[in-house]
Amino acid sequence: MANTETSLKECLSSIDGATAAALVDYTSGMALGTMGGGKDFNLEVAAAGNTDVVRSKLRTMEHLGLNEEIEDILITLNSQYHLIRLLKGRGGNGLFLYLVLDGGRANLAMARHQLRRIEAELEV
Repeated sequence: MANTETSLKECLSSIDGATAAALVDYTSGMALGTMGGGKDFNLEVAAAGNTDVVRSKLRTMEHLGLNEEIEDILITLNSQYHLIRLLKGRGGNGLFLYLVLDGGRANLAMARHQLRRIEAELEV
């Protein structure tokens, strides 16, 4: 089992094109850990904003009566992919992994696969 810091480091080192990663509590909007980003990309702001995305999608699914679980949410920009993976494992309720990928370097299918593996090893 890996802790938050180790898991976020693995996101950036093992996923091609990864530029930033965070573990976020969507009940509070707080980032529990961040790695990457920089002065032009504030991960704290991104974590809070993507909390709204997760909450909205969960509310919409409830209104529609969808009895499903979200695996991940993908937001595509001109030059980036933003991948949100809701944690399912023990202790993961209310948490998501947030990954920012360089669209020109990333393989989205592989990133999703590797993020699932990192989630499975994460101990919260």
